[in-house]
Amino acid sequence: TTPEGSYSTNPDGSTRVVEYREMVQSLNETGLRVIMDVVYNHTNASGQAEKSVLDRIVPGYYHRLDADGVVATSTCCANTATEHAMMGRLMVDSVVTWARDYKVDGFRFDLMGHHSLDNMLEVRAALDALTIAEDGVDGSAIYVYGEGWNFGEVANDARFIQATQMNMSGTGIGTFSDRLRDAVRGGGPFDGGTSRITNQGFINGLVYDPNAQAYPPATAEAEMLLSADQIRVGLAGNLAGFEFVDRNGNLVTGAEVDYNGSPSGYTEDPQENIVYISAHDNETLFDISQYKHPLATPTADRARAQNVGIDITALAQGVNFFHAGVDMLRSKSMDRDSFNSGDWFNRLDFTYQGNNWAVGLPVASKNQAEWPVMQPFLADPALDPAPPNISASVVHMLEILEIRDSSPLFSLETAADVQDRVAFHNTGPGQVPGLIVMSLSDLAGDDLDPVLEEIVVLFNASDVPQSFVLPGSAGREWELHPVQQASADPVVQTAWHDPAAGTFHVPARTTAVFVTDITAPVVDASLDFVRGGEDAAWFDVSYSCSDASGVTVAADINGVPVIDGEQVHLVTLDPDDPDANPRWKRTKKGKLTIWDFSFVYTVTCDDGAGNTTVVEIVPVFRIPGVARFA
Repeated sequence: TTPEGSYSTNPDGSTRVVEYREMVQSLNETGLRVIMDVVYNHTNASGQAEKSVLDRIVPGYYHRLDADGVVATSTCCANTATEHAMMGRLMVDSVVTWARDYKVDGFRFDLMGHHSLDNMLEVRAALDALTIAEDGVDGSAIYVYGEGWNFGEVANDARFIQATQMNMSGTGIGTFSDRLRDAVRGGGPFDGGTSRITNQGFINGLVYDPNAQAYPPATAEAEMLLSADQIRVGLAGNLAGFEFVDRNGNLVTGAEVDYNGSPSGYTEDPQENIVYISAHDNETLFDISQYKHPLATPTADRARAQNVGIDITALAQGVNFFHAGVDMLRSKSMDRDSFNSGDWFNRLDFTYQGNNWAVGLPVASKNQAEWPVMQPFLADPALDPAPPNISASVVHMLEILEIRDSSPLFSLETAADVQDRVAFHNTGPGQVPGLIVMSLSDLAGDDLDPVLEEIVVLFNASDVPQSFVLPGSAGREWELHPVQQASADPVVQTAWHDPAAGTFHVPARTTAVFVTDITAPVVDASLDFVRGGEDAAWFDVSYSCSDASGVTVAADINGVPVIDGEQVHLVTLDPDDPDANPRWKRTKKGKLTIWDFSFVYTVTCDDGAGNTTVVEIVPVFRIPGVARFA
């Protein structure tokens, strides 16, 4: 357990150790936590090969053998056997070392499904045992997640109970969920040939904008309805027990929604859901969508479609995972496996002048069979996004993250809270394709959000504007989230809510986030000197209040109600006069006089939605002098 030496200024000796610790410390000091990608499921070599290590210690023990006694290689290299006591112990001790001595904040386990459930529970228990007092680190705060894929010689618990997606339910250990990923993107990671084109997804045209090789309409509609349900389950933390109305109009749980013969929902806790739509494996989100959009789709619309996918990821319950560069429309020139493709295909352009699209056919070793399908797309200059498309997407990512961070309702901690506070609308067989409507409530249970009571999110992936009547929203004021009111995107600013009809309106390929009215009324108030001296004078009272909704206004001077447009007579009492008596009088003609030691004119506006603005003004006698005792 030692850092990779090729990144060190001096790989020989202890320098690599010190520099790694300094790196973690520096990142922590900037407010960033460090996740380490750990690969304990295989080694580079086995047997007597030059780079073999473990097999030279105890031959045939540390690696998993097949029925013929040959080292299994389903992971791509020599599979380790962490089900054997000492290999399992090596993994646990190594993780503890990284946590305790290097202060790593979290661990991502590569091909975690090739380890046993017991392995991962031992890792979790060992980390939980670390304390600040004894070890300098709170191990319970260290997050563990991994790839819970089910394949190879261990598939379907053949050798042991695996650390796969459904087996990890209830452990608190996260797994990547392919359910929402595939529904958003369309198809799956093993698509080949023209199936990448045919298998459109939620954000790139399924039903609402079919391409030339799309499914027949009936097939596409059924796929869209199922995909929308899979996305809803993912937005709700991918919880197995989450109840909602499905595409057929039935009340179902997340586990009852199908995903290729398996349950869509399989977690017991939101933190077990790693929600993502792209990662280092397979095509980038931009590249896979290039296959699926109709060829005539403008690059600006392709960028907006990608942003809807990002929004679904960002606003889902669970742990949100974003592929590096997804915000800048990252392309690998359609490379589906770029681990060994070098900088040419893995380049990130932080000037936002290009996204690395169409820099050539990707490397033959992983892509040559697909070149005939790729080539026409890569050769089409109309598919190359312009710099404004890229920079706008970058800004959009920052805005949607700010929205997520604005309310704890987007990061609920328990399954019970998700069930009680998250609801979906536009469901059942008659739903509008390409539109998912989600509401979040702070009216149930503890008050989690001190500002907002309710949030409504409309994910409109379709290529046309949509209107949706939400039951119970009529007669209530909803406004765009403040971040979107000030958005750099003028399109989202046109989203609006009609309180008379209870209808939300959202533009094409746009996510609109509405909140219960949180904008305080605007007050315009003045108390203008008319005539008089420094102890007694007449003043003009003026006030108005404006808000998108109706308001109630109250105005007073020292608690005495005053009327907009009237003149009031203020008389200052001498505090040294023992007979001075604060009082007020309104004559039969309506003239108001107030006697007091000092005066404060107060105007209060309330919009009925919990937003109140209060303005206080101290009158100024005999301009430019100030009242003697004010």
